[in-house]
Order: sequence, then structure tokens, then C-alpha cells
Amino acid sequence: MNLKRWFAWACLALVVVAEVALFRAYREHDALSAELRNTQAELRQAAAERDELKNSNAGLQAAEISRLRKQNQILTNQVAQWRTALEQLNSESQSNAQHLATARTALRLQQEHLQQLQTESQQILDASVSVIQRKSCINNLRLIDDAKQQWALDFGRPPTAVPPVKELLPYFKDKIFPECPSGGTIYLNAVNEVPTCSITGHALPQ
Repeated sequence: MNLKRWFAWACLALVVVAEVALFRAYREHDALSAELRNTQAELRQAAAERDELKNSNAGLQAAEISRLRKQNQILTNQVAQWRTALEQLNSESQSNAQHLATARTALRLQQEHLQQLQTESQQILDASVSVIQRKSCINNLRLIDDAKQQWALDFGRPPTAVPPVKELLPYFKDKIFPECPSGGTIYLNAVNEVPTCSITGHALPQ
């Protein structure tokens, strides 16, 4: 009887132990299941993030490629514009060079013409001065001849007499003896001869 009870209790204990073990197994299974679900959820989230990251990277790459293409197009257009502007500048430079060459030629011709005009003007001026000086010298010779004639009358000198210069000074304005404005030498000569100048053309009519 005791053996039967002991066996019953032993079986009961085994059942209890088995149930406890089974309960623990269920709990561990549930825990592992929960962890598995969490892990799977994390894996799914990681996969989603990975796919999103891939898509994002692809989008970023596409956006970057698009930006670079646009920038390249802009730069290409700018280069084309610069080339066009450079060609225009080269054309304008050539045109300006031609205009400059034409202007230089015109300036050179103008300078030559101006030099010619200056030379002609100087020649005309020299001729005018020469004429004025000749007329002035002839007028001085006439004043000297008048002074000689008056001197001969005042001092009773013969026609062949040659008056000293100092005796003729009172007959001139401010007692200054007339001279040739061209630097010629004036010769008094005798009373019956007209005074003369060493420069050709400076002479009184005979």
C-alpha cells in the first residue's frame, strides 16, 4: 500500500515537474517567438531602410547627375557665347586695326600737307618780310639822299663832296642814322650820287 502511494506520488510529482517544464518550455517558446518576431520586424525594417537608402541614393545620384548635366549645359552655352564674343572681338579688332591703319595714313598725309603749308607759309612770310625790309631800306636811302642834299645846301658843298655821317645826324629823327633792316651796308656816296646798299635790290631809282 505504501509502495502504491509512493508510486502515485512519484507519478504526480513527475506530472507536476513535466507540466512545469512544459510551462517553462511554452514560456521560452513564446519568448523566443516574440524575439523572433521582433527580430523579423527589425530585419524587415532594416530591409525597408536599406531599400529606402538605395532608393534615396539612387535619387540623389539621379539628382546629382541631372544637376551636373544642367551645369554642363550651362557651361557649354557659356563657352559657346564666349567663343562667339571672342570671334566678334577678333572681327572688331581686325576692323579697328584697318581703321587705325587708315587713320594713320590720313594723319601722315595731313602732316605732310601741313608741313607743306607751313613751308609755303614760311616762304610767303620770308618773301613778305624781304619785300618789307627792301622797301624800308629804299625809304631809308631816300631819307639819306634828302639829308645829303640839304647838307650840301646848308654848308655850300659841291656836288662831288661826300658828307661825314656825324654831320648828317641832325637831319634824322632823334639823330639816329637810318640802317638797312636786312643788315646790309649803306654807302653815302657823293652828293650828286644816290646812296646805295650792299644787298641786291635795295636801291633807289636812278
